[in-house]
Amino acid sequence: MWLNRYKKIKLKNNEVTNDRTAFEEKQYGDIWTNDEYLQFMFERIVIIRELLSSNGTCVIHLDSSKVHLLRCIFDEVFGKNNFKNEIIWFYENKLGTGGNTIDSRHDTLLAYCKGGTQTYNAILLPVKTIKQQPVTQKIDGKRVWLKDDQGKNLYQESNSVRPLGDVWMIPIINPVANERTGYPTQKPEALLENIIHTWTNLYDLVFDCFMGSGTTQSVAMKLGRRFLGADINLGAIETTTKRLIKIAKENKDTLIGDKTLYTSFEVYNVNNYDIFRNPLEARKILLETLEVEPFESSSVYDGEKDGRMVKIIPENVNRIASKADIDGFISNLPYKIFERKKEENPGEPVLKLTVVCMGHEADLAAAIKQALHNYKVDVEVMDVLTDRKDLQFKREAEGEIAIEKGKLVVKSFYPLNLMQKLSLQKENVDDWRQLVESIKVDFFYDGAVLSPEVIDAPEKNELVKGIYEIPKDAGKIKVKITDLLSESLELETEVK
Repeated sequence: MWLNRYKKIKLKNNEVTNDRTAFEEKQYGDIWTNDEYLQFMFERIVIIRELLSSNGTCVIHLDSSKVHLLRCIFDEVFGKNNFKNEIIWFYENKLGTGGNTIDSRHDTLLAYCKGGTQTYNAILLPVKTIKQQPVTQKIDGKRVWLKDDQGKNLYQESNSVRPLGDVWMIPIINPVANERTGYPTQKPEALLENIIHTWTNLYDLVFDCFMGSGTTQSVAMKLGRRFLGADINLGAIETTTKRLIKIAKENKDTLIGDKTLYTSFEVYNVNNYDIFRNPLEARKILLETLEVEPFESSSVYDGEKDGRMVKIIPENVNRIASKADIDGFISNLPYKIFERKKEENPGEPVLKLTVVCMGHEADLAAAIKQALHNYKVDVEVMDVLTDRKDLQFKREAEGEIAIEKGKLVVKSFYPLNLMQKLSLQKENVDDWRQLVESIKVDFFYDGAVLSPEVIDAPEKNELVKGIYEIPKDAGKIKVKITDLLSESLELETEVK
């Protein structure tokens, strides 16, 4: 499977069109084989089950190419008896693709519980039914129908409701809908409303570990649920943040029951995000940062440094290296060359190897040596998270803030990574605000959590203000400036 997503990056409010004003940024991609994808999902489903409350429900959205495979994994992890529903999401308004196959106009939701008393709230739909009711009238001891003037049986109509079944007819999002964010895999809010209403109660906690444009979090906020979200794509984080800020403003002080909606949220950066966030570029970034000479055509090693072969494990650099990850590498080693080296230089190693990883199981080097016990090998493990934790994987942004006449002034901002992609030098930047997506200011920073009082996130080609009134009782000030790549710079100052 190979699926890449790109985002068009262009300067804001710029009328000049040339090769220095726009480019396409690869946002994320799937480069794994089917087996790697299933392993990736298996590991996460195991963790999700551990996180799930005893009365909670896990719902996964799938298309027809993977639903049968993931159902097997869910049966194994959750148990077949904990399968609750297969729901068909039918969208009639999707345009056909033509060709010699039937157009696909549905996706599938699988719902599993953990085995406890599952939260379940039926969605009731109005149904108009016609009941044939005999009139309470007896003739010669027999019940007869009441008839109209034409001699036809009369039917008594009554309004009733029925629970929503397992086929949900919900249109895909209209291109001009208000909820549209432009995110390529965005789901309609109506779909998430059904899911959240059915399997959660007021103030419950909802978690979406592949949150994309934040539809789950947006609907959860509107329905009075607490929420968590995670995504490896920086663009998803920024899209969700801006979306939630807008919803929070619209729903501020709204009551559900006797409590107000949860309209506050925080954004955290976990792990070594600069490298984990883009597995497509991770290998290249690591090799460049570690100054490894890359091998373009080798199927065994990734490069060479100081006379040692270098291998990055695992392939997608999106988790810690395990002993299971070395099996494929070991099987592809050039054993004929090892035999020759062993014969020519009996006392010398046939292989000097450096394994590069971002976290690893204990005794990884010993496991490689054990697998190659017929040969003398020199193996070292370089864990970037511990051994080389001072590495910088991207050019840091530069900026300056100042306090002038009772106002906070952002004097300059130069996101060097973005500018490099745009082939821009500082002296060629007409207005640094063209490079900015948003500015958030916390005038009362507590040293731990950024709680912005000012959120300057203009729409489309509008520019941020860059100058902000400082409250009289302000203390330590923290500013977070996010560029068009969704990368951020944080600066601090203090009111004297």
